[in-house]
Amino acid sequence: MTTRFFGAPIRRVEDGALVTGAGRFTDDVKLKETLSAAFVRSPFAHARILSIDTSAAREMPGVHLVLTAADLPEAWREKRLPLDVPAPAIRHPLTQFPLAGAEVCFCGEAVAVIVADTRALAEDAAEHVTVEYDPLPAVVDCRDALAPDSPLAQASVADNLAAKWVNEYGDIERAFAGAAHVIAEDYFQHRGTGCPLEPRGVLAQYDRAGDSLTVWSATQAPHGIKRALVEMFDIPDTQVRVIAPDVGGGFGPKLLTYPEEIVVPHCARVLGRPVKWIEDRREHMMSTAQERDQLWSVRMALDAEGRILGLRGTLLHDTGAFLPWGIIMPYISATTFPGPYVVPAYRLDTSVVLTNKISTSPMRGAGRPQAVFAVERLLDRAAKTLGLDRAEIRRRNLIPAEAMPYKVGLIYRDGQPLTYDSGDYPQCQQMALDKADWAGFEARRAKARAEGRHLGIGLANYVEGTGLGPFEGATARLLPSGRILLRTGAASQGQGHRTVLAQIAADAFGVEVGEVDVEVGDTASVSVGVGAFASRLMVNAGSAVGTSSQTLALKLRHIAAAVLDAELDDIELSGGVARVMGTQGGQISFREIAKMSSGRPGFSLPKGIEPGLEATSFFAPPQAAYSNGSHVAEVEVDPETGLVKVTRYIVAHDCGRVINPLLVDGQIQGGVAHGIGNALMERMRYDESGNPQTTSLADYLLPDAGNVPNVEIVHMESPSPLNPLGVKGAGEGGTIPAAAAIASAIEDALSPFGVKILDAPMLPETIAMLVKEAQARKEAQ
Repeated sequence: MTTRFFGAPIRRVEDGALVTGAGRFTDDVKLKETLSAAFVRSPFAHARILSIDTSAAREMPGVHLVLTAADLPEAWREKRLPLDVPAPAIRHPLTQFPLAGAEVCFCGEAVAVIVADTRALAEDAAEHVTVEYDPLPAVVDCRDALAPDSPLAQASVADNLAAKWVNEYGDIERAFAGAAHVIAEDYFQHRGTGCPLEPRGVLAQYDRAGDSLTVWSATQAPHGIKRALVEMFDIPDTQVRVIAPDVGGGFGPKLLTYPEEIVVPHCARVLGRPVKWIEDRREHMMSTAQERDQLWSVRMALDAEGRILGLRGTLLHDTGAFLPWGIIMPYISATTFPGPYVVPAYRLDTSVVLTNKISTSPMRGAGRPQAVFAVERLLDRAAKTLGLDRAEIRRRNLIPAEAMPYKVGLIYRDGQPLTYDSGDYPQCQQMALDKADWAGFEARRAKARAEGRHLGIGLANYVEGTGLGPFEGATARLLPSGRILLRTGAASQGQGHRTVLAQIAADAFGVEVGEVDVEVGDTASVSVGVGAFASRLMVNAGSAVGTSSQTLALKLRHIAAAVLDAELDDIELSGGVARVMGTQGGQISFREIAKMSSGRPGFSLPKGIEPGLEATSFFAPPQAAYSNGSHVAEVEVDPETGLVKVTRYIVAHDCGRVINPLLVDGQIQGGVAHGIGNALMERMRYDESGNPQTTSLADYLLPDAGNVPNVEIVHMESPSPLNPLGVKGAGEGGTIPAAAAIASAIEDALSPFGVKILDAPMLPETIAMLVKEAQARKEAQ
């Protein structure tokens, strides 16, 4: 197999349609007689439902259906949505009902659905649904959830402790008893939301003749929605097809199965007409899963030279009102905390609590940004305590390359021992420092201070488990036209999967990338699949594409060898033909092979050749493949206003073998933008009753071109031995250490004031307040 395209910066094949408006998103799918749905949502964070009067709404012109929980199938009355990732540590395995019937547990929870001729009519009718609520006390701040006098987040539970467990290894008591230095801090990171360009959306069509459902959804996991529909409707999986067309961003929240993805198909079955629901931005801010709200109370033990002896502490995680994705996110946080460092002893006690807010779920980084923030902030504090350069204390503790594969001592979320498979963490950090001219920063700072400006520089490292199983599959097929068709159960949310998967196949068949068609996100293409999350698709789907393509390419060579009366080793594939190597050799085109293998009446296939020109392969990784990277942020801070400008941002990144550097760089650039938002802008605000106060993009700030510099990227490649491509995930590394690096830089810029950064996001008003408080302390002294 050649590597003509593997590693080449091929431009995305998807972009032509997307930039010309020819993309096909869920709302672009037009079916005859489609009706529109709107949901009635709770205005309370916590309340009993005493009654729902839908009579006025049912009588309105253009309204076809009004449903409450009482109108749903009897089997659904006590049936919650499936819990996707169960775990023994979960004490209260609560997921949402399709529609809330007795109690609402967050502001925005759906209690009724209206189906009408248009969305406007459905929304008008929703205003005429009268719901009588009995408001209940709400628990809003996770830091209050375990207090003896805390309200209960749900009436069905005895307390708000949803899950509790311990991750540990080594002799933690001995580590701290023998420490020369102990650093102790509390860090809190407040929640944010995903804000994809395209909110959620569902379109369902029911075929009465075939008793089958087809559902289009702006999802990251079409097979996950299919499994949920099969379970909720109790029907054979052959009666359900789920399609994820073009998806305008996901970032994690679109991984879940939501009530709307169950209720809308039910409405389509009842009415026998297509039904569509497209989420508006206010609904997204209220009812789409969010992330963060974690309190870390942690300590680091070090010897006199600054080497880590142990980490210990507690993690408090706010799961919101439900656990749709189990405890995966806080578990990832708990196992990420040791980071890329040698930590001989470790203990972290994790508590997951219920609150009356929308559920949290994996979002770009999935708990890792919080864990990296905690350990990197501790290292910055330790460096200051010991009088060491922040880069030097990290260098002393980074796992050396010769220690790979490195067994951390924990069990990762895939159930396997947490073992870093490959990488050179010290070298990666040095590449970032060199690119950033870390050594020359003090001269830049001195010049800026002479001009009255406050510059700071910060550093953060991370390691990320990527390429998680259980598996992903792919089928390679030779079409009658001679083109190659790839089908995979993997979904895409804008990453460019069609391009990179085509690159892998093009090398196997010796054709141009443009000669490969790629279908993703359709449960009819591949019978089973998992989805696009956890930076897993290049490891899983990429490996499956590579194997199936090579298998089919070998079959083409066998057929050509038989037809051309040549040895197999003399057959090569190039330019859409199979030919005998050498200037005088014969050849046969892919199109001719396809015609021959399709079965000509009265003619036999070459001996030993089975009918059909396709190959299907599944790849199941033995464990996670670990990416890593080092980020350096340079910022300018106005101490009076608290405004922060990120003036330079450097990333040294190792995602194993790079299939397409152009796309990887794009993922990193986008990830850093996401991380800058997490660090400086994005904060979901709630009042004391649990009502969201950020329900539009006028209230919730997102980074734009003026806030995000061009990221300077350097790559190192340490191929993973765990998959045939040697790749690791690349989609989240730009986000994971960003808040930690920026916090370090802000604190460095404000070092004359003695400011300490303990929380994120670091909003201007917060920074300005910290400066004033620091100045007041100095004056008091």
